[in-house]
Amino acid sequence: MAITPAAGSSRSASVKDVAATAGVSLGTVSNVLNRPERVSPATRERVERAMAELGFVRNESARSLRTGSTQSLAYVMLDAGNPFFTDVARGIELAAESAGLSLFLCNSDSRSAREGAHLAHLQQQRVQGIVITPVDPDDPQIDQLIERGTPIVMVDRTRAGSSFCSVAVDDVLGGRLAVEHLIDAGHRRVAYVGGPESIGQVRDRGEGARQAWAEAGLPPEDLITLSCEAPTVACGRTAGERLVGLPARRRPTAAFCANDLLALGLLQQTISSGRTVPGDLAIVGYDDIEFAAAAAVPLTSVRQPRQDLGRRAAELLLDEVDDPAHEHEQVVFTPELVARASTLGRP
Repeated sequence: MAITPAAGSSRSASVKDVAATAGVSLGTVSNVLNRPERVSPATRERVERAMAELGFVRNESARSLRTGSTQSLAYVMLDAGNPFFTDVARGIELAAESAGLSLFLCNSDSRSAREGAHLAHLQQQRVQGIVITPVDPDDPQIDQLIERGTPIVMVDRTRAGSSFCSVAVDDVLGGRLAVEHLIDAGHRRVAYVGGPESIGQVRDRGEGARQAWAEAGLPPEDLITLSCEAPTVACGRTAGERLVGLPARRRPTAAFCANDLLALGLLQQTISSGRTVPGDLAIVGYDDIEFAAAAAVPLTSVRQPRQDLGRRAAELLLDEVDDPAHEHEQVVFTPELVARASTLGRP
């Protein structure tokens, strides 16, 4: 006889209810939930039909207590307001979905204390592993989590050593590509707009810019660095105001920005001040987010494979979770420059 929770009852259907309704043992129901390949198709269909009739919902909390982990991964992103990181998250989500797992998304908002709180909470939730773009790659809390058994993979950040996997882009090469493109277009006074220097990517992209400039034999004083408090649209606008304030003989004819948000802010300010892009100022961004191609003047940008970064990070994490013989990898993708209207005019 089928057992159905009483109408209006707050009690959820249990595994025992499913077994009684389907006319099978508790072990058979457990196999359908956890090892369906061990159950014949006909029996599995009968059990699944009973679950549907009863409105059975698996108790994942109880399962996690037995197994020591949940059916989920997590991504602690640096800045949810930056489309680069949401694109990385999409890649992670695709890999998690393929593995039958859910994904928790957390935003540190570039704040160490907030990041730490997220990491502590995720450990309490017993996620299988964490992908993180950390505020500080050397944060000891990351090492503590690894020591306690939570696998970690860094994305868009690296750290010396091989105690965990990382996935990033060769940002020195990316900086070189951007400035070589401007030099090839005839520019001999260029600004590098980036900051803060505490961000490794900002340092690496600037280093690549300086290498390309030096190899072209150009005077170092004609590559001007404009430091920013944060890689945001607002700081890009401020950089534009500073460029306009420079003497005409020292004013750059082009700018390479450490990310697309800075470049979009610089583009906005340049146009609003009555100047033209690229006629008065050519602009190169970095990341090639979707908004770059859709800008008022389509933005030349150094493209990072954003979703591929996320997907590869999640794949490494899943391999570490599943394979006791897993070996840590430091994966480095190659960037490419995508030329658009913002640099196609003459200096």
